[in-house]
Amino acid sequence: MTLTREPDRPALTVVCHVRAPLLLEPVDEQIETIQACETEGAIDDLLLRSWPKEIALSEESPHQEVLESYERFSAWADERGVTIRPPFRKRTTTSQVTGETRERLVTPLLCLELYAGDELLGVFPHSDEATTDTYTTDEAIATLRTGGLPTPLGSVTDSDERLESGTADTCPDCGGSLIDGQGLFACGDCGWIGTVSESGRRESQPTRPTREGEPSIVEPQ
Repeated sequence: MTLTREPDRPALTVVCHVRAPLLLEPVDEQIETIQACETEGAIDDLLLRSWPKEIALSEESPHQEVLESYERFSAWADERGVTIRPPFRKRTTTSQVTGETRERLVTPLLCLELYAGDELLGVFPHSDEATTDTYTTDEAIATLRTGGLPTPLGSVTDSDERLESGTADTCPDCGGSLIDGQGLFACGDCGWIGTVSESGRRESQPTRPTREGEPSIVEPQ
């Protein structure tokens, strides 16, 4: 079965990180399914990357590419309000010879990162700490197989609410504090006046001359 893609839809790329060699049958099945997604046209490109079971968290580690991937995944998770720990976890080891203590990163058996063009859409698996829900690689692959696009936890609505709460009190021009005058926001530092939309977008309002004796910003009611 070959799926029909929308012509203006950005190219979908899946980067699959997996421990090698593949010894467990469940992982083999996931690899086969994600390869079928590429064959059937559900995704445009599939890149397979192998990584070790664990690596040292240091600048001397020979696996800097894995560390860079982990930092990229962590940054995405922080922006989304989710976590990738687990499946990633850290542990400390102590050398019996030197007594030196080192921190090591344990990688998951399989991890996916999904891109639309150059935009990182999601890292799977990941979890929502508030709800304890986890979006697994199996679920992401199953969605791709049907022609769908996996929607990470920390939904768009939740993200918009976080964006609104985080931007409603900050001036877009100077970064100063805004005063809420019943839905009309004003900056006491630079005089910016505007509103905040439901999506958290700050929209400027046309300015008008300030009359003599009239305050230049909106005072809270």
